[in-house]
Formats: sequence, C-alpha cells, structure tokens
Amino acid sequence: MRALLGAWRLLRVVAHVFVGIAVLALLFPRRDAVGRQWHIQHWSAGLLRCLGLRLTVQQQAAVAPASFIVLNHISWLDIACVHAALPQARFVSKADVRHWPLIGWMVAAAGTLFIERERKRDALRVVHHCAEALKAGDTVAVFPEGTTGTGPELLPFHANLLQAAVTVDAPLQPLALRFHAPGERFASATQFVGQTTLLQSVWRIATSRGLQAELKILPAIDTQGLERRVLAEVARERIQAEL
Repeated sequence: MRALLGAWRLLRVVAHVFVGIAVLALLFPRRDAVGRQWHIQHWSAGLLRCLGLRLTVQQQAAVAPASFIVLNHISWLDIACVHAALPQARFVSKADVRHWPLIGWMVAAAGTLFIERERKRDALRVVHHCAEALKAGDTVAVFPEGTTGTGPELLPFHANLLQAAVTVDAPLQPLALRFHAPGERFASATQFVGQTTLLQSVWRIATSRGLQAELKILPAIDTQGLERRVLAEVARERIQAEL
C-alpha cells in the first residue's frame, strides 16, 4: 500500500511539474511581479499537496518589503514551503541545483540567485546582487547553514551573504521550519543528508503518511549598527530557540 501511495503521489508531482513548466514558459513573460508571485505561491502549495504534506504557518510578525530572510535548511522542499507562504522571496541557492533536471530550470526562471560556494570570490558577487535586489524592493532569502541538516540542531551560520542586508540596512527576517510526522517531532523522511540522493529523498517523502511542515515567521531583526557575524549568531539563536 505504501508503494502504491508513493507511485500515485509521484504521478501527481510529475503532472504538476509540467504544469509549472507551461506556466513559466507561457504565462510568466506576460505577468507583472504580483502575478508571478501568485503563480509561485499556488504552484508551491500545490506541490506540497501532491506529496501529501500539510503546511501550517505561524506568523509572529509581518514581513516588511525588501527583507533579508534567513532560515534553517532541511530539505529540497524548504523553498516550496517558504514560497507557499511568502512567494515574494528570491532564494540564493547552490549552483549545482541549477543543473537538476527540470527543477533547476524552474527555480532559475522563478528568480533564484545562484552561488558557487566553493569559490570565495563568488560570494562577493552574490552579495552585490543581493544588495541590488534589496535596494530594488525585492525580498531575498538564504540558508546561512550552507547545506542541509537533520533538523533538531542547527549547523553554524555563515555570515558572508548577510553583508548584503548590512550594506543597505535591510531588516533581517528569521524563519523557523520544522517537518514532523506521527511519533517524530523531526521527521526522518525529510532529512536530506549524507549520501541521500534526490530520488531517494523524493520517494521517502512520497511514501510517508501524516507528514507536516510548520513554518514560523519570527520578529525581524534591525540590522543597523550590527556586524554581520553578530547578526548571524542572533538569528541562529532565535531560530534554534523556536525549534
């Protein structure tokens, strides 16, 4: 039964992905920013439904325009969870995601900024692009851990990209994301660590029952007068406390 459930969900996901490709190719060029965000939000929420995942959002504060979002990183599903709640977010992602079949093209078309994390000079380029996006009124989102973790304990936060928020005095907006399932406060099915492949992760999620995601929008942090490493530590402490 679990295998049949997984197969049915994957069929729905494949159909949903092709719908997303059609929207990006045919409708996005003719939509303004608000229209594009509407499509991003509805497509992301639909992807979660296709996988049988229920998302709840707890908003402790409103998200200001041109905010710099930071959150913990667990799975490839994290972006869909955030976009289902905050479709205006432009993510900074590892460059290798751009080469994922279909998904890479889709996230690029949705406005994702890519970074070569192995190259220190590339971080400076991305900081510049993030600062320009913030000055233009865009909301930028990053995973300061730089890679996925298991959930309960956060990895150290890298502060380099936070310099963009410091440069333009943009508010730092922390989010706390947690996947859980019956009997598991931190769902094992969503852990995307070690030697786990993307296909293995997709199958584990598709065959899970009762999988839920909880996204908490925490109060923003004023960046004026603060150094990026201090901001990184403050944000990490607040997110860890919520988890």
